[in-house]
Amino acid sequence: MTILLATLLLTAAAAADPPAPTSPIAIGQRRELLVDEYLVDKLSGEARLHLHQPERREIVLRTGKDWEGNACGYPSVFQDGELYRMYYHGGHYRHGGKPAEAMASHPWFLCYAESNDGIHWRRPELGLFEFAGSKKNNIILTPESVAAIKGDPAHTSVFKDANPDCPADARYKCVIVGKPHGLYLLKSADGVRFSVASDKPAITQGAFDSENLAFWDPVRSEYRAYWRIFTEGVADGTAWKPAGVRAIRTATSKDFQTFEGQADLEYVDSPAEHLYTNQILPYYRAPHIFIGFPMRYTDRGWSEAMMALPGLEERLARAKASPRYGTAITDGLLMTSRDGVLFHRWNEAFLRPGPRRQGSWVYGDNLIFWGMAETASALGDAPNELSLYASEDYWQGAGVSFRRLALRIDGFVSLRASARGGELLTRPLVFDGGNLAINASTSGAGSIQVEVQDAAGQPVPGYALADCPRIFGDDLELVVRWKQGGDVRPLSGKTVRLRFVLSDADLYAFQFVPYQPDPVRPKP
Repeated sequence: MTILLATLLLTAAAAADPPAPTSPIAIGQRRELLVDEYLVDKLSGEARLHLHQPERREIVLRTGKDWEGNACGYPSVFQDGELYRMYYHGGHYRHGGKPAEAMASHPWFLCYAESNDGIHWRRPELGLFEFAGSKKNNIILTPESVAAIKGDPAHTSVFKDANPDCPADARYKCVIVGKPHGLYLLKSADGVRFSVASDKPAITQGAFDSENLAFWDPVRSEYRAYWRIFTEGVADGTAWKPAGVRAIRTATSKDFQTFEGQADLEYVDSPAEHLYTNQILPYYRAPHIFIGFPMRYTDRGWSEAMMALPGLEERLARAKASPRYGTAITDGLLMTSRDGVLFHRWNEAFLRPGPRRQGSWVYGDNLIFWGMAETASALGDAPNELSLYASEDYWQGAGVSFRRLALRIDGFVSLRASARGGELLTRPLVFDGGNLAINASTSGAGSIQVEVQDAAGQPVPGYALADCPRIFGDDLELVVRWKQGGDVRPLSGKTVRLRFVLSDADLYAFQFVPYQPDPVRPKP
């Protein structure tokens, strides 16, 4: 099915972002990212929501060890105190041409790497499992170690359980596919030595041939799981869902044993595309918002454009095993949700395959890892940046490259206006706090102004646009100040609207924060 036909067939389950509440939105002191239109009442001028793409940084790991290979993937990564942890499966495909035939195939393993800064990664010699007569490797799971549930180390995800009531011996958890068919749970006290937590599957309805995952949701105090399904080709009353499309299902649990409320993900305005993974997690700075980085799978068959892509000889070799191995392409997307089921998915790529002329535009590339971490900025004294990680060189030669991707903190999407200017008016809000802080960037000549309006849409005296000096700069937390200062405590708990007026600027997020006295301004 072509993308155009799928677009015509599929009508989104909702025609807009989550519907406007009938009462003011209580945001308290939570950080609000402008990743969707939930808080937007009106955009005017040349203001629009703009998707940002991460910048490619250095290769942090190359999976060229004999127990790894060119099919390493489904990684999980997270910051654990002062240590950064990464988990990925090791495997090798020999049917990728002569370069791939240089390494022998082996069973699937789960491997572990760690770092002190999220940039320089190492393989610790754990000494847990023997490979080729030596235990000097970073293997933490083998098929034999999970034989009790016939576990498959190729399909795993690992997370640190943030549930405050989690037992110490299960602080780290691994979701794994096993038999009888389903998702099982492994547990660990140290994040390295895992054991089977239950010989019964927690979830049984699904395909599971992907990176299936789960995590503790700190806002709703429950576990949430996401896993692979294939659509069945039925009409649900609002949309026709073609059969055989790789899709995502979710459910929640209080104890990680019984999952309830299974639901297939729905999208605001997106075609029926294959989503190979989901990579969903609560955003750590705004955990009421779920952010996902699914890998989109596209197969348009053979064409002159396909023949002109890099690695034709290897592409033809892979196609001998299966035609789609030669013609499928994957890239990375961004999607967000406020309820875990209805997602705003950007149809434009968050991570394109890029201009590389070797080992690129390959099925399995641009798989964004599950998880993210703050790392030091490459610009020295700039604020920390977000590090994401993605795969390159999949199916090529003897190993996969894991590349770091850098993004501004909160910088997934911004409200952007050109130099001609634009505005955003929010829906009615109720906040709790003493100052309004914004994550924003302007040019040297650009600016941002903020007006606070009452419930009727009238400027609040002292907080009108004319009272707000133009804000300019580039910072994660610029405090908005009016002529009388930045104190908004008189408005706390009242229904207000925020009017943002931008010129050559980006607004990524805003938050009402505890009151801090205004700095002493120099006298004229």
